[in-house]
Amino acid sequence: MRTGAIALVFGTRPELVKLAPLAWELGASAGWIHTGQHPWADLAEIAGDLRIGPPDRDATVGSAPPGLLGASVAAVADALTELAPDVVVVQGDTNSTLAGALATAKVGLPLVHLEAGLRAFDRRLPEEHNRIVVDHLSDVLCAPTPLAATQLADEGIAATRIVVTGNTAVDAVHRVLPDRDERLAIRAAFDLRADEYAVATLHRPENVDDGQTLATIVEELRDLPLPVLMPVHPRTSDRARRAGIELGGGAIVVTAPLGYRAFIALAADSAFLVTDSGGVQEEASVIGRPAVVVRRSTERPEVLGTVTTRVDPGPAIGAAARAILADLPELHQRLADLASPYGGGDARYLTVAAIEQLIAPR
Repeated sequence: MRTGAIALVFGTRPELVKLAPLAWELGASAGWIHTGQHPWADLAEIAGDLRIGPPDRDATVGSAPPGLLGASVAAVADALTELAPDVVVVQGDTNSTLAGALATAKVGLPLVHLEAGLRAFDRRLPEEHNRIVVDHLSDVLCAPTPLAATQLADEGIAATRIVVTGNTAVDAVHRVLPDRDERLAIRAAFDLRADEYAVATLHRPENVDDGQTLATIVEELRDLPLPVLMPVHPRTSDRARRAGIELGGGAIVVTAPLGYRAFIALAADSAFLVTDSGGVQEEASVIGRPAVVVRRSTERPEVLGTVTTRVDPGPAIGAAARAILADLPELHQRLADLASPYGGGDARYLTVAAIEQLIAPR
């Protein structure tokens, strides 16, 4: 394939992580378009961990609603016209994903959706709207699991457009996870001992936009009987400041957002995770660590009851955490022996094969 033949549209950390394995496989054929949903300055360290250079095209439009989506669609369409790829790939369910899909339709190019078919069946989630629209616009839908493929078929999407590829999050974890010695050094920087701390990540509007909900979650984390390392997402920091909530104290050890390599290292050696992130649920299944998922619903049911426990904000967080600690060595062993439902680390090869078939001369 020629240079820049495959446009990878991204705007956030999870998209960068999950598109990077495609770039490793595609080489010069991959061309990156950055929407600016997360500023490049906030993503550069993660890109370095993933051995990804700066984007080829910048489609940043600022952050002034209500016209942001329309402006982003126009900016991505302009970038696609300049790059002139043969096909466009978007990932996940962010506003950048939706903008990339709409821009691709506007320009008239084939669209591939990575991580297609996820459904929480919860229309209160803005991500759910994005997933559905993008799936129905896409020419090739790369479903991470058979369940996701079934959900696409249930919505009337033709089987010829669906391929089960696994999730490239597995590929990323396998490539980036540091060895034992480097993980020891990373833990030492935070004065943490393996299996004797938790890692918590929070960023979803349902948890951080309401001050009382955020305060309740923070109190539960403060009261846990082991250190809780909390890399603070910019959205969470902003909402806590507005609500007058101190994020530290008690068991919580607050830190700035981590690079991908450091985060995966710390997660892999933790006792357990507390999160509202979809990607962290997948990563937990790869590194064999249990996760308490603070969500009203989840689009990743494949790991519920094995790797993850879903709870509402409140005392259920502490109860779930203490249940994990009561069975920790045995639980870690069970998860170490459990294969991730998101594949074995070959999603990038299957996805590239589907892309090549899409653009092959007929």
